[in-house]
Amino acid sequence: MADTVLYEVTDGLATITLNRPEAMNAMNVEAKVALRDAAEAAAADTAVRAVLLTAAGDRAFCVGQDLKEHVGLLLTDKETGSQATMNTVRDHYNPIVKALTGMRKPVVAGVNGVAAGAGFGFALAADYRVVAETAAFNTSFAGVALTADSGMSWTLPRLIGASRASDLLLFPRSISAQEAYELGIANKLVPAADLAQEALKVARTLAEGPTVAYAALKASLAYGADHSLAEALEKEDELQTAAGASEDHTIAVQAFLAKEKPKYVGR
Repeated sequence: MADTVLYEVTDGLATITLNRPEAMNAMNVEAKVALRDAAEAAAADTAVRAVLLTAAGDRAFCVGQDLKEHVGLLLTDKETGSQATMNTVRDHYNPIVKALTGMRKPVVAGVNGVAAGAGFGFALAADYRVVAETAAFNTSFAGVALTADSGMSWTLPRLIGASRASDLLLFPRSISAQEAYELGIANKLVPAADLAQEALKVARTLAEGPTVAYAALKASLAYGADHSLAEALEKEDELQTAAGASEDHTIAVQAFLAKEKPKYVGR
């Protein structure tokens, strides 16, 4: 991985750290490629049982596209008659969000500061968001004459409803951490000084949990979002059958009968 995104796996937990604090973790091409590769690596690694997505520094989680680089690339496109710069959605943002939402393991976002544009989208792609009380969110796109990307047209209305999502996308503004919690964007608010520890604690708990069941829960929620009740019930049956056949389910039942805490193996 590049220095712009750090990647580490320890005891089943993959930690992905956006590492451009001097640029508020804005996404230049190098960072987008590195984040895509890290997310896909975590998704494919069977030894990884949970992922923590976080960022260096205390000002920003990620402010989205690096506009300084973006402007230069747009000017080059204009000179050459190309539209290559806007392929970043297809080549980078879409694969990143697909990897985060589709991996068969839980993803925790530790939001330490401003999350704007694609950065907001990355946070929404996580399954659980631990947010510093000093953090803020902004959709940003309309403010630079762009439409939503990084999955936000799908994730945001499912979290806060279509009407509120339209408001935030059409009229970008800074949303405080408290408002984000009240809207359902933040799962847990913590003091800024405690963010790293609390996000790690949540991610570590998930990494030690029943991985097959978590994968089934992610799949069930995603499926149920755009299918009928009858179809969702059939999907639940399919996923529950698979979860029931897992080694972790047997461990859980035996631990329950023995009145002990289960020690899951992730299978």
